Amino acid sequence: MSETYSPETATPAASTSSSEQESPYIGGVNAGQLLSFFERIENLEETKAELMADIKEVFAEAKAQGYDVKIMRQILKLRKMEADDRDEQETLLEVYKRAVGMG
Repeated sequence: MSETYSPETATPAASTSSSEQESPYIGGVNAGQLLSFFERIENLEETKAELMADIKEVFAEAKAQGYDVKIMRQILKLRKMEADDRDEQETLLEVYKRAVGMG
């Protein structure tokens, strides 16, 4: 995002719509810009909730097919990890299991 200098505020301002630039400053805060951030966050939160509902449905479908959802979640977590980190975690898990008589 390019930044422009606004002589009215004497501070750099991010490129915004004209209504945001015309918004009053209250306590040094651009009210229109701040409101825009809140609206964008709220929209993203709504999208996030919809996605979480979709993910829940996929897990329910997998469970109905006989898959263990708890294990699937663990695999997803492992898939997100770098191979070296995953190997280190698995090695430590084996060491700790042996240390407490589980391996």
